[in-house]
Amino acid sequence: MIGAMLIAPPSLAQGGGFENQFDAVLGTEVRAPQAYEAALSSPLERQIAQLAEGSNGRIGVYAIDLSTGRDVGVLADQRFPMASTSKVAIAATFLAGVDAGRWSLSSEYRLPRPGGAYLPAYQHLSLMISKSCNDCTDALLAAVGGPRAVNKWMREAGIEEFELTRNIASLIRDDGRTDPAWNVVREDSATPRAMGKLLAGIYQGKWLSEHSRRVLLDAMEETSTGKHRMRSVLPVSANLAHKTGTLARTASDIGIFNTPDGRAIAVAIYVTGQSPSMAIENGSRSQKLAARANRDARISSITQALYQGFWQNSDNDGRNWASAEYGGN
Repeated sequence: MIGAMLIAPPSLAQGGGFENQFDAVLGTEVRAPQAYEAALSSPLERQIAQLAEGSNGRIGVYAIDLSTGRDVGVLADQRFPMASTSKVAIAATFLAGVDAGRWSLSSEYRLPRPGGAYLPAYQHLSLMISKSCNDCTDALLAAVGGPRAVNKWMREAGIEEFELTRNIASLIRDDGRTDPAWNVVREDSATPRAMGKLLAGIYQGKWLSEHSRRVLLDAMEETSTGKHRMRSVLPVSANLAHKTGTLARTASDIGIFNTPDGRAIAVAIYVTGQSPSMAIENGSRSQKLAARANRDARISSITQALYQGFWQNSDNDGRNWASAEYGGN
């Protein structure tokens, strides 16, 4: 596939040569932040790096405290399949059009399937986020002008490492052609840092009106997918607003949660592999379920560590880093 970079499985590595080459080409170290103020130089960084070790497939993590600007990342600048997490960007693009008066939440769009009903935009948006409705997503994606329009909106928002190339129907049709555990593909991918930046900007109201911001965050709070991922380890008081993504050999969850002292943390977690091979996952039902459970478990364990780690490493000086006053991006 064009745009794919092949990564050999760990079994092909001899000594430290392969690992060093992998680091040099793609970067596996916990990177210093490029767009934010400071890194979390603490045991939390080391803990997340251990939980996100990639011996069974690539894992990307980015998290940022929206009160202090402290962040932590593992493969935060490497591309991962977005799957349905791209729906947050599609929803934001549509809502920006609502704010600009190009369409409204009461505008009706047809579900793109035989005999598809017409639904108001607000219902499409709610279902595409909370229930991950693919037809609703493609209806709004067509309304905004397709993937190019979403990419344009993201670039104008200052987010470069994001590329949407297909609608959801095409994405599902092509799913499984490459193994994301060992291939870095540009199409329909983003970096964890880029998605964290998107969440931060939405939270602070940087690109959307307060009403549109609330519409999107409310839909994310109603998400019912991925029950064994972020939501499984966070208390109700964390007020999680998130969106999950699932494709062959990959699972993801991006969202915003609150620590017990009221600070908002934006998190993007992308997990690939976690089973020996694509062939195993095309085997029995029990093998498929085990592989999916392994990916979900990685997301939940990383989320739990981030929740505890950011809470216990608070250094809030009273500013809201995510607010426009302090230049949050």
